[in-house]
Amino acid sequence: MSAALGLYRLQQVDSQIDQIQARLKVIRETLENDIELQKATREFATADKNYNEAQSALRQSEAAVEKQRIKIEQTEASLYGGHVHNPKELQDLQKDVASLKRYLETLEERELEAMLAAENAEKESQAATANLEHIRSNLSDQHRDLTQESESLHKDLERLHTERQAVIKDLAQQKMSVYDQLRQQRRGIAVTTISDAACAACGTTLTPSQQQNARSTSQLFHCPSCGRILYAN
Repeated sequence: MSAALGLYRLQQVDSQIDQIQARLKVIRETLENDIELQKATREFATADKNYNEAQSALRQSEAAVEKQRIKIEQTEASLYGGHVHNPKELQDLQKDVASLKRYLETLEERELEAMLAAENAEKESQAATANLEHIRSNLSDQHRDLTQESESLHKDLERLHTERQAVIKDLAQQKMSVYDQLRQQRRGIAVTTISDAACAACGTTLTPSQQQNARSTSQLFHCPSCGRILYAN
């Protein structure tokens, strides 16, 4: 087997490895950083916080109304209980009851507003919860598929690494050094073929003499333009 053929086979294996590793990276990032899930989680947290705050405000408003009603009952008890006979004091108590009742109306309006706000917050919280559960369910199916794909790709990767070691056995260290250097310089493609009398990687047209040199089994021939190793099958 010529060195060019050996390096070409190695290039094919390495290209497959590169593709699998790129896909695994995408799968890993998708599983770890799902934007849609993060958005739904933030919306749920906000809606849940608003709902809890609205419920707290409603409880405070209900407590204020109840407290005011108790004040009114106590003041009316003093007014109508027969223990106060002084006309001035009775008049003051009547004024207090009227003032307390006016403020009760204000508190009841606030209670109604708090009740409506709590109802809206509850609806928003329920909607956010349903949306989050829906997304989680969809992602569960998607993540399961991605996980299965990842497992399959890792098996392919293991097989390709075994193939790579078998190919490397037949290659001289000097040839491997040239190959590795070109892989770094040429975006992972160190070996390419001749297609229509031209370098398949950069498209440079090759003379008949250059094409013949590429077919040589005794030495490596590099594209005069991009420097990649040319393999002529």
